[in-house]
Amino acid sequence: MMKLGCSRLLLVSAHVLLCLSAIWTLAASADVPAGQRPGCPDKCGDVDIPFPFGIGQQCALHDGFDLNCTTVDGGAMKPFKWNLEVTDISLPDGKARMNAPTIATQCYVPSTGGMEYYPSWLNVTNSPFWISEVDNRIIVIGCNTLAYMISFSHLIGCHSTCAGVTLKNDTACSGAGCCEADVPKDLQYYDGYFDEEYNTTEIWRDSPCSYMVLMEKAAFSFKTSYVKSTAGFWDAYNGTVPIVLNWQIEQLNGCDEAKKKTSSYACVSRDSECVDTSNAMVPGYLCNCSDGYKGNPYIADGCQDIDECLENANPCGPEICQNTLGNYICSCRPGYYETDGVCVPIQKRSRFQPMPVIGASIGFVVLVILVACACLIQERRKLQKMKQNYFRQHGGLILFNEMNSKEGNAFKIFREEELQQATDNFSEKQVLGHGGHGTVYKGLFKGDMEVAVKKCMTIDEQHKKEFGKEMLILSQINHKNIVKLLGCCLEVEVPMLVYEFVPNGTLFHLIHGNHGRCISLSTRLRIAVESADALTYLHSSASTPILHGDVKSPNILLDGNHSAKVSDFGASILAPTDASQFVTLVQGTCGYLDPEYMQTCYLTDKSDVYSFGVVLVELLTGKIPFNLDAPEKEKSLAMMFMSAMKENRLAGILDDQIKGEDNIEIIEEIAELAKQCLDMCGDNRPSMKEVTEKLDGLMKVMRHPWAQQNTEEMESLLFEPTADSAIGSAEYFSIEKRAINAMQSGR
Repeated sequence: MMKLGCSRLLLVSAHVLLCLSAIWTLAASADVPAGQRPGCPDKCGDVDIPFPFGIGQQCALHDGFDLNCTTVDGGAMKPFKWNLEVTDISLPDGKARMNAPTIATQCYVPSTGGMEYYPSWLNVTNSPFWISEVDNRIIVIGCNTLAYMISFSHLIGCHSTCAGVTLKNDTACSGAGCCEADVPKDLQYYDGYFDEEYNTTEIWRDSPCSYMVLMEKAAFSFKTSYVKSTAGFWDAYNGTVPIVLNWQIEQLNGCDEAKKKTSSYACVSRDSECVDTSNAMVPGYLCNCSDGYKGNPYIADGCQDIDECLENANPCGPEICQNTLGNYICSCRPGYYETDGVCVPIQKRSRFQPMPVIGASIGFVVLVILVACACLIQERRKLQKMKQNYFRQHGGLILFNEMNSKEGNAFKIFREEELQQATDNFSEKQVLGHGGHGTVYKGLFKGDMEVAVKKCMTIDEQHKKEFGKEMLILSQINHKNIVKLLGCCLEVEVPMLVYEFVPNGTLFHLIHGNHGRCISLSTRLRIAVESADALTYLHSSASTPILHGDVKSPNILLDGNHSAKVSDFGASILAPTDASQFVTLVQGTCGYLDPEYMQTCYLTDKSDVYSFGVVLVELLTGKIPFNLDAPEKEKSLAMMFMSAMKENRLAGILDDQIKGEDNIEIIEEIAELAKQCLDMCGDNRPSMKEVTEKLDGLMKVMRHPWAQQNTEEMESLLFEPTADSAIGSAEYFSIEKRAINAMQSGR
């Protein structure tokens, strides 16, 4: 039985690079487009192969669109890209449908009495393809099955169960024996896994096999045989599932940049136009025929005029249709003439009475206006009622009354129109960043007040019911190193949050942004102290303890003075008070995620401590937390650091900018603290309060002019173990005074 423990989860993903890695480079140019070259087939078996795709490198626009036409069992010819069978290519949509052998399975083996796990993966990085988040879904099948997919910056899955329900054949996948989750945007790579804590041998009689797959949602319908029989789902799809991939021509910053590269611009047909693609990770473009034309825009004269009069039912009705380039015109048939856009019989012309017709027309127009106004009023009432329902669902009345009862409370409940106006109707130009929970926009209110507006994607039912109460608690957070929550908007389906605007970017950008500036150890230590103090406040000093849940350097912002401000705590949870608040879906960021949380799915304050330990290691080493391109043992920064500490190789992984500073004892103390934070067992980690006090003590030592003169005596006084394994502020100043006296007497 293959084990996939949390400590190996990130390392296993390296194997996805063995087979599907594709190199996307431009092919040699030719005098004519490849689709017009003699000997280039336009079909493989029953599948059309339109240019820019081609069978062989010389027939494709570049290597990214090179396909193989292969003879399969039975003698049929089928096109393949890597090991994926291509079943359909759409030029206007920029989509390709393929059959992928990516079914992750786990099955009970009677001969061994255990479970066998077979993970799945897909990797189309460094190619013109990415997985369509619109056409595909993540589907998990089985009883008591928790499965998930992991990618560069996502960890998404769901839990299906059969307890207390009767399984029925249904096209819907509702959680009983089958559950599903959305595919994240811009996905080019994923690994699929099962959580063995859920998937046990105890249910094999009712559910001998479980499956996890990412596939085209229109091609899936749930059947009970998938759960109750061995290999039921596998046999139904013959080991492969349909998947839809988006594609684009070239990695450029949209059409404006593509048109400047005239030698490689792909929209060569005269009646074609360029279209920006929606892949935010690697922008690019597609080509389409102009309105009124159809065909292939990637070859010369490939877009041909559509004869609307012949192709469709006559668009002119009984009148005469005349085709034009890109359009058509209608004219009256013999015996009729046109008046006000209507063809009228000529013989009725003499009996035409203008006044009754004008009166009837005016009456009709008035009636239409009245009906339109009534419909508009009705729609506005519906919209207002819907906003009121959302407001009540999110606890708006309770929150509004509490805000009014507290004098001087700056927390505000915003209207949707206010936030739309402040963000230019949530324009893409106002986007500050994308996260796992939503998109953040920059907003500007009247009076030049800058804010950050977070538009969340989803909210679960538990948080929806408790949202107003949680806002009451979050609105009372007042700490100089925490981004201030200014208000929220509750009259929408998913509430929006409004924060103060922090101008100087993130700690991640400061460390890894290649800006050329030297970041001193004292600056790094100060940012660490301020961030730790903010998390200590959330854990210990807030009216209700708050668990951040996603501590990472991108969520630590820097203000005008480069002071740290912890952000994104609006996506956090209040500390659970009973078992009903148990979290069943692991969410977080690769490289920072607490391995104990991944095993138990239970978020604690020690989960934040682990993530903060990764941030400390980032500050010491200047390395990113998770690097898929690094060697096997260096992909996870936390694991590489723990190995270096165990083998006494700390100096070899330190950032070059702090190696030359005369504070190696301070660096070693910080490293030792980070090691404690990264302990695999949460109970062995220090609390955030203990971490803050330790870092604060180290920072005060660095500021004293005598700190370098008698380090050993200073450390024996300042860092001698206490009963609580941490130094409180009153105790610190007492020890500090003893240290100063000892050094003065030593002189």
